[in-house]
Amino acid sequence: MSAADFPEQLKALDATLRNIENVLDVDKLRRDRAVLEEQASAPDLWDDQARAQEVNSRLSYLTGEIHRMEKLRQRIDDAELLLEMAQDADDEGSIAEVGDELVSLTKAVEEMEVRTLLSGEYDSREAVVAIRAGAGGVDAADFAEMLMRMYLRWAERHGYPTEVYETSYAEEAGLKSATFAVKVPYAYGTLSVESGTHRLVRISPFDNQGRRQTSFAGVEVMPVVEQTDHIDIPDNELRVDVYRSSGPGGQSVNTTDSAVRLTHIPTGIVVTCQNEKSQLQNKASAMRVLQARLLERKRQEEEAKMAGLKQDTTGSWGDQMRSYVLHPYQMVKDLRTEQETGNPSSVFDGELDEFIEAGIRWRKQTQIAAG
Repeated sequence: MSAADFPEQLKALDATLRNIENVLDVDKLRRDRAVLEEQASAPDLWDDQARAQEVNSRLSYLTGEIHRMEKLRQRIDDAELLLEMAQDADDEGSIAEVGDELVSLTKAVEEMEVRTLLSGEYDSREAVVAIRAGAGGVDAADFAEMLMRMYLRWAERHGYPTEVYETSYAEEAGLKSATFAVKVPYAYGTLSVESGTHRLVRISPFDNQGRRQTSFAGVEVMPVVEQTDHIDIPDNELRVDVYRSSGPGGQSVNTTDSAVRLTHIPTGIVVTCQNEKSQLQNKASAMRVLQARLLERKRQEEEAKMAGLKQDTTGSWGDQMRSYVLHPYQMVKDLRTEQETGNPSSVFDGELDEFIEAGIRWRKQTQIAAG
């Protein structure tokens, strides 16, 4: 892109950002923020801790989104002014600086544009993420733990709060399964493209002959249930088992029957939670996860019905969607979008945005193509 193209490029970015502001309705976001600020300042807010956390989480999210858009708007305005001044003064250094800023601005606007593609019924919800080791023995359990850390690091990088509900440790290393929540609006719409089977190829650190091992882990992403969802679970459809927690934890976690296993009898869905000290807390967390699973099952059934398809929603992890290769070369590649990188360590450290954004765009294109 030559300097002569800079004015048109800035004009295009300005138009794209205006469209994003219209789709996301920034004025409404500001009004919603004002209402939440008033609620957050109420003296009795913390009488209901769950409600207080919900208000503060939503307020923090809206403030961050508004700030991101206002900052982008300011950067575009500043770039336009700098370009005009640089051209008047024939300042090649400043013109080159505008070119660098245009590259950065284009990426930032594209990232914000992805949010406009999250228009599904549950996309604005928080998310519950479940990870389960698949084929591959101890390597698969280790891979499941790597994936859990990857998603938690991704959330941490963005400042998104998380809550771990369950971690079931494998005997030798890694995790048999884990469940956690990402407590920020649009977490479900954003992370739902991560659902499916993930594949790892590497020299096994658990094989004393140093052989290459292929292992698998499943990721399931579910929307958090809200009061309007009407996910009713009659007592006679639910079996509750309590048992002693295992794995790392404080003394009271490991020496009392605080862990809870819920079995939904009609579907056979089983949910466990053992990370809290209290049996009541674990049961409440397990119930939230079970309701999320049932809501996601309902969503899949409705989607399949509308598409005239039959699909197994009882326990399928979906098709293989991403490969992480550490040997004989280094690469992470998404098999749906063709998005790839030669730096697996950065991906495992939570640098997932390019894969997630490509997945969201791919999903939208697939939906449009399907009519």
